[in-house]
Amino acid sequence: MITVSNLAIQFGKIPLFQDVSLKFTAGNCYGVIGANGAGKSTFLKMIAGELDPTRGSIMMGPGERLSVLKQNHYEFDEFSVIDTVLMGHKEMSKCRQEKDALYSKPDFSDEDGMKAAKLEDHFAEMGGWTAESDAAFLLSGLGVKEILHDKQMKELEGKMKVKVLLAQALFGNPDNLLLDEPTNDLDLETVLWLENYLANFENTVIVVSHDRHFLDNVCTDVVDIDFGKVKMFSGNYSFWYESSQLALRQQASANKKAEEKKKELMDFILRFSANVAKSKQATSRKKMIEKLNIEDITPSTRKYPGIIFQPERPAGDRILTVKNLSAYDEDGLCLFKDVNFTVEKGDKIIFISKENSTVTAFFKILMENVQPSTGTYEWGVTISKAYLPMDNSEFFLKDLRLFDWLAQFSDNTDEAFLRHYLGKMLFSGEDINKSAKVLSGGEKMRCMISRMMLAHPNLVVLDHPTNHLDMESIQSFNNNMKTYPGQILMASHDHEFIRSVCTRVIELTPNGMIDKIMDFEDYLTDVNLKVRRDEMYKV
Repeated sequence: MITVSNLAIQFGKIPLFQDVSLKFTAGNCYGVIGANGAGKSTFLKMIAGELDPTRGSIMMGPGERLSVLKQNHYEFDEFSVIDTVLMGHKEMSKCRQEKDALYSKPDFSDEDGMKAAKLEDHFAEMGGWTAESDAAFLLSGLGVKEILHDKQMKELEGKMKVKVLLAQALFGNPDNLLLDEPTNDLDLETVLWLENYLANFENTVIVVSHDRHFLDNVCTDVVDIDFGKVKMFSGNYSFWYESSQLALRQQASANKKAEEKKKELMDFILRFSANVAKSKQATSRKKMIEKLNIEDITPSTRKYPGIIFQPERPAGDRILTVKNLSAYDEDGLCLFKDVNFTVEKGDKIIFISKENSTVTAFFKILMENVQPSTGTYEWGVTISKAYLPMDNSEFFLKDLRLFDWLAQFSDNTDEAFLRHYLGKMLFSGEDINKSAKVLSGGEKMRCMISRMMLAHPNLVVLDHPTNHLDMESIQSFNNNMKTYPGQILMASHDHEFIRSVCTRVIELTPNGMIDKIMDFEDYLTDVNLKVRRDEMYKV
């Protein structure tokens, strides 16, 4: 249990938030949400003791242990993988070192023996004798193969380090667990494993994440940091979002009576509870259902960008035909080969592979930025495309005002016209005079989306469209893609975006491709498909 009392923090004269009093209890998972810069990571750092609040206090239950997902991927480079995980339980690790130091003494005395016996008892109480096998079990669940367990951390590539640090945070069943963006750099199958693990975790979890599907599957409560206030709501992210939008619509409806509003809200809670009861993580979801009540439903003060793609004309019958396409990287390794498929009208396709670079290379070929090693592709004559690359740095090399930057991509350079598109992306007033060169990652992504909207495409190519975006922009983008009448070719790690938009899965491998018209979750969990996929990655 973690108790936060009258917490406040400010940098200089500007308070980030103040008068925060919350209680985080065992058996619950709390998802911390808020716009970029609202203070989510700062809040976690204060709970972890890494940052002192301006005033207030944070207390844990007597004797409780706190575990934090480390953000420094190089901190344990000189340690083995298994030892790095064991260091997640600091007291156990310290006890182990002390008893090992005693046993290694050349002049081991009776007094040393008595100390060692006490340490052995304490070590056993903490589960020390099964520690290595417990650590190995966590690592295997996260996809870190046994052959890597004795290697030094510096020998691992970045994504594998993330998994080890996550195992470190989970190790030893901590009383309180803090996770800041735990799904970053994780493959989707590992995210599914983590979802199941946390859904059955019996202690206290506080997590910051932009992954809405992950938050929906693990969270029993949402902690919303918004305009200097921190509030806790029962329910997961979808409940918070949908209920706050419903309350906002009700607020705007002056003619609706209070009794009608209350009935509408109660009906919403009943519908949501019924859906939650069917979820895979039924145990933790029940706790959430029990706490849902009408008082939780309040309008959000969030601002959502107006992401709306409207095709200028519909696509014809011929969209895209790909024949025998293959590509190799600079070292001569095969990224994909024997790729053959036809895009049909209305297709919304998720492209996946073990490495992001594979699908990025594929999209660059389709957008005529690079040549394939073999094969051909042909676009239909009616197709108008808009492309959102994963790396947009080349678009922001010139020192241009935001208005002039967008004007490069429009035949209509009227100020009111361009202001309208920038305004949709939440750039208003003097924002248009900002230098595009110094925008944040999220602001640049919103600019790139404005550029795409200007094209009125009937087909969009999206290479990890949620990267750098805040939850509000992701939600708005996702909502529009669900109803977009054109075709979508997409790569993403955002499970909810994929699940709610895509109806076809194409996986690119060094030994061919898999093409299935099916639900994405079914694709990931299909045992026969999993065996086939593993075989196709063997080079």
